[in-house]
Formats: sequence, C-alpha cells, structure tokens
Amino acid sequence: MFHVLTLTYEKPIEVVDETRPAHLAWLNDEVAAGRILLAGRQESGAGGVLITGDISAEDADDIIARDPYTLAGLVSYARLSFNGGIRAPGL
Repeated sequence: MFHVLTLTYEKPIEVVDETRPAHLAWLNDEVAAGRILLAGRQESGAGGVLITGDISAEDADDIIARDPYTLAGLVSYARLSFNGGIRAPGL
C-alpha cells in the first residue's frame, strides 16, 4: 500500500522553520530507508506532501508520529492510501 501524506502547518512559517533542519534530516533518513519516495512543500506554502513507498498503514502512521514537526506540535497530517496497482518499473 502506498500513501500520500499531506501535512498542514498549524503555526506561523517562522516557527515551523525553526524545526526545519531536524525535519529535513529526518526526511533524508526516511528516503534512505525507502519509506518515503518523494517529499516537498506545497506550492501554496501551507504545508507539505510526502509519498511513501509500499508500506503498511501502521508504518505510515509511525512515519507521521516520528516527524519532528509532529513532535513539536507544528503540523496536522492527513493520510490517503492507495494500492498502487499500476506503477512505473522499479516501484
């Protein structure tokens, strides 16, 4: 199961940016482990989007729970899960 994780900033961007270095380090670790395939800020600047690899819903919820932004109370998350039945080679 793949997951689209959308996060919405609940605090001003200046406050969010104080935790950004820890968030980026955590993201890089998740990408290296293959749990996250893509990540970036939304064009609107209201939050971000993470696309997971083929992981369980429980693992996706664990990713959300370990995000430094979550731990600091800076964001809220929504999870959209899908089966990824049609995919590019290698996924």
